[in-house]
Amino acid sequence: MKKLIYIVAICTLALGFNACEEEDEFTFIASASNTADFLFTNSVAETYSLSALVADNPAERFVWNEADFDVETPVNYELQGATTETFDIYTTLADVTETNYSVTVSSMMTLATEAGLDNDPETEAPNSGMLYFRVRAYVGADAGNVVEQFSDMLTLNVELVENTSEEPLPQFPNLFLVGNATAAGWDNNNLNYPLVRDPENENQFSYTGKFLTGDEVGFKMLETKGAWHPQWGQLANILSSSTPEGENEPDSFTVDTEGYYTVTIDKDENTYEITSYDESSATSYGSIGFIGSAITGDDTGWNDDVDMTQSTFDPHIWYATEVSLFDGELKFRADNSWDDNWGGTTEFSGYGVFNSANNIPVSEATYDIWLNDLNGNYILIPVEE
Repeated sequence: MKKLIYIVAICTLALGFNACEEEDEFTFIASASNTADFLFTNSVAETYSLSALVADNPAERFVWNEADFDVETPVNYELQGATTETFDIYTTLADVTETNYSVTVSSMMTLATEAGLDNDPETEAPNSGMLYFRVRAYVGADAGNVVEQFSDMLTLNVELVENTSEEPLPQFPNLFLVGNATAAGWDNNNLNYPLVRDPENENQFSYTGKFLTGDEVGFKMLETKGAWHPQWGQLANILSSSTPEGENEPDSFTVDTEGYYTVTIDKDENTYEITSYDESSATSYGSIGFIGSAITGDDTGWNDDVDMTQSTFDPHIWYATEVSLFDGELKFRADNSWDDNWGGTTEFSGYGVFNSANNIPVSEATYDIWLNDLNGNYILIPVEE
């Protein structure tokens, strides 16, 4: 009789354990409903003019609202671009967990080329047309368990800027300051001061200027204005950058006291240095401008200066935006006089020499122009017209 009782008890326990295991292996069912509420929320331009001169710049930041699967679970978003409304063939532009993504001019130009657009005025192919975008939201990792929704479709009218020059300008990387230790604050599309790129090594940069300090005050660097990633900062005092998708975001740089510093960046070696700079004996100028044949395309450009704007944050930083220049040369000078001037020998960026006999070479394009009167460093950044 005791044996029978023991057998019944063991069977009961076994059934109990089995029931617990089955309860632990529950399955939730995500709903693909409410797709009508899964929409893009960004405003779009009437036409997007795409130029290889600004290939790394953001063309459009796509923003959408959250997809609702009726369960609390992480959602992935796949931004798709296509050349037809059917999306029979599409390009995955991003696979992120955020509800926004910035697409570069380069990526959009690739789609435009796949759509048969062409920027060669000598061909019959059109240089403008439509591109189509949508977001696929999905949950689940295995193919058999994935539940998905699709957003509404967003149509963009794009135009490839026709190539009228024989040779395009070379493409260079840039770095722009961002953060509340700098003039721009934490605004990625403000008046973000650029670092000067070493003309001999495009992965080395430097900047000398004013920085603020305080609780939670710091700065980082952006590769492209208007895009938060990739961004450069530090992790454990080692130069570090985020991915284009925003992963591995670094910490900010900081300075000990408010004042002037020289920041140097070496992407090749993943190193940076911040050293104090004594600007107490620096000259304060009433005006600085640029002058030269690049302004007019001939020697009449040497007659009058084009005045630059002085920074209200740092009086030693001067800039001029969206300036159309011709093939030619220019120099910078103070107070419309040759007494204090800066020249150089390298195009696009360089270390200007005080009262140099050399003129800075310029290729025809539209530029943002920056000069630092503390050291003569200059940079001309091509911009889209």
